[in-house]
Amino acid sequence: SLQAGLAVLLKAERLFHSSYHSQAVHIRPVCRVTHPFAQLPCGGFTVAASLSLVQDASCLAVSWELRQTLTVVFDTFSSGQGKKDWSLFKMFSRTLTDACPLASQSKVYVDISPKNKEKELMEVTPPPASLHEAIVQGDKRTYAVYDLLSPSLFNTSRSLNVQLKWKRPQDSSELPTPILHAQRYVSGYGLQTGEISTLIYNTHPYRAFPMILLETVPWYLRLYVHTLTIITKGKENKPS
Repeated sequence: SLQAGLAVLLKAERLFHSSYHSQAVHIRPVCRVTHPFAQLPCGGFTVAASLSLVQDASCLAVSWELRQTLTVVFDTFSSGQGKKDWSLFKMFSRTLTDACPLASQSKVYVDISPKNKEKELMEVTPPPASLHEAIVQGDKRTYAVYDLLSPSLFNTSRSLNVQLKWKRPQDSSELPTPILHAQRYVSGYGLQTGEISTLIYNTHPYRAFPMILLETVPWYLRLYVHTLTIITKGKENKPS
């Protein structure tokens, strides 16, 4: 059902109008423990249900974990005429009204990590009840946390519309580039000279990061694995 929880944001018209969207289903074996969490789908999202299983330290008994993910990228900076302001309603044309009744956890995280003195210039509403700090790619990040299961969240309003506003007009400069980022483009033409080039950048001064690259290939391109070329720091690496 799309009538409760985070799934109410899944409005097809807005999702397909985004710059990028991707749906995935992950299934993996996990070792059984005394009080694990079995993953159950609830309106397109994953919820946790506690099970009572016998602990298996040697991992001879295996359970299966199901995880469903949806990734959406909105370019609100371009669509908003150079403004950095955004809200759930502007992106999804909907707001959150309650949590999924089957969910044991239902939270919204908003990255409010400041750059230089930007913390003094931006305002997140409604004010979050708690903050969460984590290290991401060697960088300290701060997240505003909204717990949909908290009774106090919907006391003052029937819906949750998270908004980020800037206290003064911002310039039209480019947004900061993440430490680990990628670019991809298609060049050439036809089956003879057409190619896909993917450039991956790690701008961290000293740290290396493990990475899994998943390519989405346009339907009109036919790829030949023997033409794959990997170049790192100007040197070609032969795939094994």
